Amino acid sequence: MAQELIVYNSFREFYPYYLKEHTNRTNRRLHFVGTTLGFLTIAYALLTGQYKYLLLALVFGYGFAWAGHFFIEKNKPATFKYPIWSFRGDMKMYTSILSGKIKF
Repeated sequence: MAQELIVYNSFREFYPYYLKEHTNRTNRRLHFVGTTLGFLTIAYALLTGQYKYLLLALVFGYGFAWAGHFFIEKNKPATFKYPIWSFRGDMKMYTSILSGKIKF
């Protein structure tokens, strides 16, 4: 039976669900590493004019995150159901890890 898609009316409603899908610390670490590599790759591509590396940034960002979900957390990435909310959740979790609000 297919899971019913819950409609979230705001990011504030969605973010607790997002955090529930990221309870495993190793999964969060993989997200953080992938996002960091993605940011560094974007910076490199823009600074050197080698724009072909922009696609690699997506591979880093999503590759590490999806590995964390499939192999560590054993769930499906929120990106599949809620791509925009999920991206916002990734950025909020990333900054929360940087600030120490969420444990690395």
